[in-house]
Amino acid sequence: MADPSSPIREEVFAIAPYNAGLTIDEVRRRHGVEVVAKLGSNENPNGPSAGIASVLSAIHELARLYPDPSGRALTAEIAGRFGVEESQVVLGNGSEDLIAVICRAVVRPGDTVATLYPSFPLHEDYTTLMGGRVDRIAVRPDLTIDVDALVAAARRKPRMLLFANPMNPVGSWLTPAELDRVIAAVDPETLVVVDEAYAEYAAGQDYPSTVDLLRGTPLNWAMLRTFSKAYGLAGLRIGYGIASSAELCGFFDRVRTPFNTNAVAQAAALAALADPAHLDLSVAMALSERDRIGKALLDLGYRIAPSKCNFLFFDADRDATVLAEALLAGGVIVKPWKQPGFETFVRVSIGSPVENDHFLAALKAVSPA
Repeated sequence: MADPSSPIREEVFAIAPYNAGLTIDEVRRRHGVEVVAKLGSNENPNGPSAGIASVLSAIHELARLYPDPSGRALTAEIAGRFGVEESQVVLGNGSEDLIAVICRAVVRPGDTVATLYPSFPLHEDYTTLMGGRVDRIAVRPDLTIDVDALVAAARRKPRMLLFANPMNPVGSWLTPAELDRVIAAVDPETLVVVDEAYAEYAAGQDYPSTVDLLRGTPLNWAMLRTFSKAYGLAGLRIGYGIASSAELCGFFDRVRTPFNTNAVAQAAALAALADPAHLDLSVAMALSERDRIGKALLDLGYRIAPSKCNFLFFDADRDATVLAEALLAGGVIVKPWKQPGFETFVRVSIGSPVENDHFLAALKAVSPA
């Protein structure tokens, strides 16, 4: 409940602090362990392309000057890859920045934003911050997306339909046919925003390109992606969005801060895009290790969600926070989920083979016999 004497807006009191997780140094200090497997934030264990070395060598000049506010070189490269106009591309300080930008531009007090649940918390938080209401579409008991319920939510004509595909934290995804069903149910007054932070891991015949499916429809839409995950640039904070029209993108540009992406991040993103071999290597390792860790979790008796991401979501069958604390003592960082109804679930990132072995050993040590 907000304090009437507080200068803080009431909506802010409704938002829980973001669970960003612990750093490696924090775990070392707290638990006295030297080797730590950081598997709570879905980072790429291979790191970025070696091509960013040239970026770092020029950091003095990049740091001295204000960055290009439109990131023209990067937006041109992204536009060419997706076959859209440069004026349809907007850059963000990570894709999460663009979630905030879109909510500020679109959501009015009392508006409804429909999203999948359990959700990436910022999908809900930025809606709440703008005075909007969240319509949660929960996954089915088998942890797959309830397409019928999502279609029904779209037919209720929310101000915005905002969800991740594939889902974070679950990993489930909509196929092209399923996303087509959802799109067909959307009213022209609803903005469709699909967060594709994990698209590089999901690419394949049964995973749809939002841009391809929505291009040419009369709907207003935006697709979001990030360089934090598969490209290994989480520390530089760079992401992008593609909007259905230059006009819509122009409104997003009005709402974002003028220099919301720094020059080093822009240059590093270009270097990352120029090294597809590194991306392919990172994705292939993640998918292979995801299969291995998934089988190991099943063998230990845990229930896991289907995943097209670089993480797995599993039911610990006990308080996930308690399990996560026990794993910290063994030098492993995972993310216990805290949204209502999913407090026994843990999201574990797929790390390097060594990190994953560390996780499995620590998990076996604290699992019931």
